[in-house]
Amino acid sequence: MSTGNDTELAGAEIGAAAIESDANKYLGKAFELLTEREPGVFLRLISRHAIAHDSNQSFDAKLTPPQRLADKVAEFGGSWTFIILFGIVLAGWVAGNLLAAAGAFDPYPFIFLNLILSMLAAVQAPVIMMSQNRHAAKDRVDAAHDYEVNLKAEIEIMALHDKLDELRNTDLKSLVAQQQETFALLTKFDAWPAGSAAIEHLKHRRLACNCGR
Repeated sequence: MSTGNDTELAGAEIGAAAIESDANKYLGKAFELLTEREPGVFLRLISRHAIAHDSNQSFDAKLTPPQRLADKVAEFGGSWTFIILFGIVLAGWVAGNLLAAAGAFDPYPFIFLNLILSMLAAVQAPVIMMSQNRHAAKDRVDAAHDYEVNLKAEIEIMALHDKLDELRNTDLKSLVAQQQETFALLTKFDAWPAGSAAIEHLKHRRLACNCGR
């Protein structure tokens, strides 16, 4: 049991050290200055895990039934269906009371209708505002998720550039070393006397190769 705890603790320490190193390298920040979401981005980057997900689905899954009802009311109240139905009700109310004349239950200037409209507006306005507040919260969640995805992609691109630069520098060093070695061999070859055994040996090898062809 203690071995597993020690392993997890060592892994956490390594992860924290890697996050601190990458934060200084790619963001120019100390570990203590990272925002609430940035360490999670580095953890996903180190562990090679995807960070993209459907934030709308996860947000909607946490809504309570009253919140869902408020969204439905706001959706219906902002639709052409509501406008048409409400217009028909208002037109029928006004026409019925005007035609009824003395027997009208709400004669002109339609005081009872004004009361109903005021009560409807008083109830509908807070419901619509609650729905708007939730949509604003969802937009903030989407913006935070987009920031995480963009930050991870940007860091991966910078890390890829670092690896390419490292490979290029390694190849250049290897090429320079080969050129220096070749130059040293040519310098030694030029320093040999014309009749030396090495020169004669090279000539014999060249003649043998020509004859073999």
